Amino acid sequence: MYYSSGNYEAFAHPKKPEGVDHKSAYIIGSGLAALTAACYLVRDGQMKGEHVHVFEKNALAGGACDGYKYDIGYVMRGGREMDNHFEVMWDMLHSIPSLETEGASVLDEYYWLNKEDPNFSLCRATVNRGEDAHTDGKFGLSDKGAMEIMKLFFTPDEQLQDKKITDFFDDEVLNSNFWMYWRTMFAFENWHSALEMKLYLKRYIHHIGGLPDFTALRFTRYNQYESIILPMVRYLEGFGVQFHYNTKVTNIEFELTGSKKQARTICLLVDDEAERVDLTENDLVFITNGCCTDTSCYGDQTHAPDLSKVKNGAGESWDLWKNIAAQAKHGEYGNPDKFCSDVDATNWMSATVATSNEEIIQHIMNICKRDPRSGKVTTGGIVTVKDSSWLMSWTINRQPHFKAQPKDQLVVWVYGLYTDRPGDFIKKPMRECTGIEITEEWLYHLGVPEDQIYDMAVKSAHCVPCMMPYVTAFFMPRAYGDRPNVVPDGSVNFAFLGQFAETPRDTIFTTEYSMRTGMEAVYILL
Repeated sequence: MYYSSGNYEAFAHPKKPEGVDHKSAYIIGSGLAALTAACYLVRDGQMKGEHVHVFEKNALAGGACDGYKYDIGYVMRGGREMDNHFEVMWDMLHSIPSLETEGASVLDEYYWLNKEDPNFSLCRATVNRGEDAHTDGKFGLSDKGAMEIMKLFFTPDEQLQDKKITDFFDDEVLNSNFWMYWRTMFAFENWHSALEMKLYLKRYIHHIGGLPDFTALRFTRYNQYESIILPMVRYLEGFGVQFHYNTKVTNIEFELTGSKKQARTICLLVDDEAERVDLTENDLVFITNGCCTDTSCYGDQTHAPDLSKVKNGAGESWDLWKNIAAQAKHGEYGNPDKFCSDVDATNWMSATVATSNEEIIQHIMNICKRDPRSGKVTTGGIVTVKDSSWLMSWTINRQPHFKAQPKDQLVVWVYGLYTDRPGDFIKKPMRECTGIEITEEWLYHLGVPEDQIYDMAVKSAHCVPCMMPYVTAFFMPRAYGDRPNVVPDGSVNFAFLGQFAETPRDTIFTTEYSMRTGMEAVYILL
């Protein structure tokens, strides 16, 4: 990959790559990385849209970037926090037309929104059932704790292979406000990768001061599907890009000739019927290997998620990656087992709560000090319940969060990092709880009187819980080579995309990382 510095080359139009009219592309998955690859193929690579094929096993595009209303209710498994120092994301979104404002791009409406309504939090954490925890912007780090962080920061990456955060931090850091801010914002656990922790410190050092109140963050107007994914899909459809839904890729077969590596066949299940796509060197394959939302399990208002399919290493994206990795001669396609072999260490749960109840809204306003019905920033990021046994956090983004959402309704996102511990009001682990029970636990921590909690949870709120067994799999301790390079050495027609592909220029669990892998894959292969 050729890297440049500054913005000198950012505004130049690329020349049309030689021979691109004779090339085709097959993209496995339709998450943010995959859609970005498709966008760069048609925009910068000037590939004919009808030559680009996107294979998606589900009926909708977007991968982990979801935001839908199903029969069971609103569902958003997670959210995305953007930063103004992203490069690839803003480069691409300035080319994607807005679906709401004629003549504007997605970047334009995003910029206008965050300029006019800047993000910041008025209450970062609570204790004692809705009282402000008064973290007051303080990190609460001792000199010893600060030195532990500095030691990690200056440790060479080579010495951080397979190391855990607890190999560097003790209670001086782990009991501080700094760690509470950090872990709940980025979903780090104490046993996660020290290398990823260091890379995050380096990548976001300019935003450390904004950790306590989220002034560093930018958010979309609606959920991530309607604000980002859908405009990208419409843009690609305008070029004639072919989307193949209900199409699952089970394997890619490779041919190795000396040092040359070529993808030769894509093995598919199309509506459960086996098919094969034979490939030449002019057929480019972009592979999303691994998925943080694989094997997501949903509950509903009266049922906990069914966890019967949750087993270490189980999942369609992991099966595909394992089939690919098994063909490598020297481990060059990565090591999926490093990331998917311990679901107890990689899971957390989220829940999407919808409510129009005035009493619940008043309790929310007592904490966030804003009216969530104003259409403006409400919580300004997550509110962490410091004394929650689940380490619960919750957030309300600008409302409505879904375009079709009723005007008087709020949609709240709740998540818990500890899914195996009994709650403080509901004496059950979060993973065993129904939507009603999760709402009860949340209302308890809002400060709703205990004798009113059950009736409110049943009659005045609707909750869809979701268990994600692999949601932090990419944070597991790893070594060089566990993630395959975006384009492995010797590859002539294939690349890896997403959070489990390796690029040295960014940090995982960000929209920018996913999009950068898509951009780099296209620029290298074309």
